[in-house]
Amino acid sequence: MKAKISQRLESLPPYLFVAIDEKKKAALARGADIISLGVGDPDLPTPPHIVAAGQKALAVPANHQYPFGAGLKTFRHAVAQWYKNRFNVVLDPDTEIHALIGSKDGLTHFPLAFVNPGDAVLIPEPAYPAYNSAVLLAGGVPHFIPLLEKNDFLPQLEAIPKEVLRKAKILYLNYPSNPLSAVAGRGFFEKVVAWARGYDFIVAHDAAYSEIYFGEPPVSFLSIPGAKEIGVEFHSCSKTYNMTGWRAAWVCGNAEVVKALGRLKDNYDSGVFQAVQEAAVAALSGPQDCVAEMRRIYKERRDVLVGGLRRLGWKVFEPPATFYVWVHVPEGYSSAKTVERLLDEAHIVATPGNGLGPSGEGYVRLALTVPVPRLREALSRIEKIKW
Repeated sequence: MKAKISQRLESLPPYLFVAIDEKKKAALARGADIISLGVGDPDLPTPPHIVAAGQKALAVPANHQYPFGAGLKTFRHAVAQWYKNRFNVVLDPDTEIHALIGSKDGLTHFPLAFVNPGDAVLIPEPAYPAYNSAVLLAGGVPHFIPLLEKNDFLPQLEAIPKEVLRKAKILYLNYPSNPLSAVAGRGFFEKVVAWARGYDFIVAHDAAYSEIYFGEPPVSFLSIPGAKEIGVEFHSCSKTYNMTGWRAAWVCGNAEVVKALGRLKDNYDSGVFQAVQEAAVAALSGPQDCVAEMRRIYKERRDVLVGGLRRLGWKVFEPPATFYVWVHVPEGYSSAKTVERLLDEAHIVATPGNGLGPSGEGYVRLALTVPVPRLREALSRIEKIKW
């Protein structure tokens, strides 16, 4: 039998980070000493007090059953208190918070709850590829908004055709940004709230990197007056507490939107493992010095990589947030050719900017997810390439 895949699945482009991982594995199989600056998966361990809480919860028989619903009350209350402490945002734990199996779970299922075939979804690019895939699987029509250097990597809402805005159901946003490391201020978010009200679309803000910053703390979209009337924010323990594999996250904000996504999820999964939720409670409610230390480590790595690349003549944006560095490729090179030479000649894995959207052509993304000695080794290898 030959299995015929659906037109929906056929319409999807290859998932970028799977392809990068396959190239890395192939190089490793050839015996190469690979320095992986491609996929953004923290190399730092989950803090011990969080691991201990998860281990303790794992031994509780009640946690071995289906964890149906919006999540443990203790988890939702911990999220609400964390939002109040960090952003001065008040959330109702009973109606405005829903646990997710990682924020990707919520972000990718989101269009299925709100998008009908032919509806437009606004996606700034370059961006996390899963937004586009989610829209295609839901039968929606992606409308891409270029994020350009000259505009501080913020979407120009005025440039979107009015007929597209009238059809739009969702606007995805992601600040601090993957891959651009850009941040958005209150003024921009206030403008977004006004546009969402005027054109009646939902704002879905991916805030997964809000705690990796090196200066002024980023603001929450939900801290803007009126934001909860038109949108939600997706957040996660993954990057803040080095818990990518634990899959502990949430959506919060507009109660009707949260409820609708929860209703959809009831038909797709059976909730977040309760032991993981207990670990997340320990993360959100416990000491936050581990987060400050994480920021210190990434800042040191950022300074080493950015400073080193600049000394080699590369044009680099110094990221104010995230653990990514957005880099102009050498003159005369494409994103793909640069990544190819980095892998073949320096055994360095990087992400081509155009793989994250057409406006990413001419850039590569490097992740700060290896220790400083490996970053210095990467710089040494890059210096030896004759560009």
